[in-house]
Amino acid sequence: MATTPEALVAALQAALGDAPQRVTVALGEVTAVIAPDRLIDAMRILRDRPELNFATLIDASGVDYLAYGNGSYEGPRYAVVYHLLSLANNCRLRVRTFAADDEFPVVPSVIEVWPGANWYERETFDLYGIMFPGHPDLRRILTDYGFIGHPFRKDFPLSGHVEVRYDPEQSRVIYQPVTIEPREVTPRIIREETYAGAEGSRKA
Repeated sequence: MATTPEALVAALQAALGDAPQRVTVALGEVTAVIAPDRLIDAMRILRDRPELNFATLIDASGVDYLAYGNGSYEGPRYAVVYHLLSLANNCRLRVRTFAADDEFPVVPSVIEVWPGANWYERETFDLYGIMFPGHPDLRRILTDYGFIGHPFRKDFPLSGHVEVRYDPEQSRVIYQPVTIEPREVTPRIIREETYAGAEGSRKA
């Protein structure tokens, strides 16, 4: 199969039919958006059809679109993005699927298609709170078991909700509410047009 983006788009449309909600090309990269209820069947086709042969799942991660586009975005808040590689056809593909419910985001697990998705999905659950039905062991992987919330969500406070310290009286590690005041740090930016020239003239 030809490896140009246009050839890949044609192959996707022929193999997947109406499964993709849209297929786009930007900066030489192809992205297919597929609804969660069509995801597993579409992923099997992407893996098994010889003209596609995306045998390798490179990465899977969550995305939070809260306040995306300076608030102009009106679609679903959470998505999962998969990066696929076809060594046989020397091409890559990005697949994006949006969770239908912003309050309880759910996307089916692709472990049955690519077992290597195990830890990617656990990380996405841990950091974004996206659930993956069909995952055999969906639990936190980066934060600890006492962690509250999902730290990559846009509305998660930078300082978190709790902090951990060792209590010598109890002889154990304890959790307590965060004691630092939340604040925003805005870096000082110099925008003087002649700043570099003035600095050079002083050195001269």
